[in-house]
Amino acid sequence: MNKQEKTQEIDRLLSILNANNKIYLADCSSLSVEKVNQLRRSCYDKKVSMSVVKNTLLAKALERANDSNLAQLIPALKGQTALILTETSNVPAKLIKEFRKGGDKPQLKAAYVEDMIFIGDDKLDALAGLKSKNELIGDIIGLLQSPIQRVIGGLENKTKGGEEAAA
Repeated sequence: MNKQEKTQEIDRLLSILNANNKIYLADCSSLSVEKVNQLRRSCYDKKVSMSVVKNTLLAKALERANDSNLAQLIPALKGQTALILTETSNVPAKLIKEFRKGGDKPQLKAAYVEDMIFIGDDKLDALAGLKSKNELIGDIIGLLQSPIQRVIGGLENKTKGGEEAAA
């Protein structure tokens, strides 16, 4: 790769980093080609983007990113790195956990989710437990509907009780 190609790749990575606020870095180095392809298919099925990147180029892109917090991910860039991007914050963590049932790879190196930095594989459970925006909205709607449903249920029981007394 010549200097011009490297510069283009850094610019491409920079635009990707600036456009996403849910970024995962994983280590897939010990996976066979077949396993990596299975992981890519799983990612594709869940609308998650995964690509293997060169650490030095990604580090330069992280340094130049609009969000200065992304530079905290640089120490995690050792060995082979898979860059995983998503719209839903917990999907990559769930994919990694599901995929690891047969072994210890892929491992989470680091993640940047909604302005928060997670470093290390031990943060995988916390990331998998994060709720998406739609899940949170659903929880709030459920909480708001619960008191209304109790009132309606109470009124229905009172009405049924009044009808039985009148009969």
